[in-house]
Amino acid sequence: QVQLVESGGGLVQAGGSLRLSCRTSGNLFLVNDMAWYRQAAGKQRELVTSITRGGGENYADSVKGRFTVSRDNAKNTVYLQMNSLKPEDTAVYYCNANIMTSIAVMAKDYWGQGTQVFVSS
Repeated sequence: QVQLVESGGGLVQAGGSLRLSCRTSGNLFLVNDMAWYRQAAGKQRELVTSITRGGGENYADSVKGRFTVSRDNAKNTVYLQMNSLKPEDTAVYYCNANIMTSIAVMAKDYWGQGTQVFVSS
């Protein structure tokens, strides 16, 4: 069994910062790519950023230069540092990880429960 638990969301004023964390636990033979998605009210879930096990990063254009993803492989944790937040960043942020639970089982995607970020203007 695998669990992803996010933390760090909350209410912040425009221009402020938040840092999200997502810790994975359970049967973790290998944690591959990790990512952050977000879903605003009435909109589809979208990819915010992803990071490979080796540290390769990818960002949505809307967050480039403001958000930074990082991971600690020893702790199986991924972080999202969000700076210069805007009201349009308001959303539920979800952690995603591609995980092999054993050498005999194909990797699959797992999701956290989400953490709310609200940016006031």
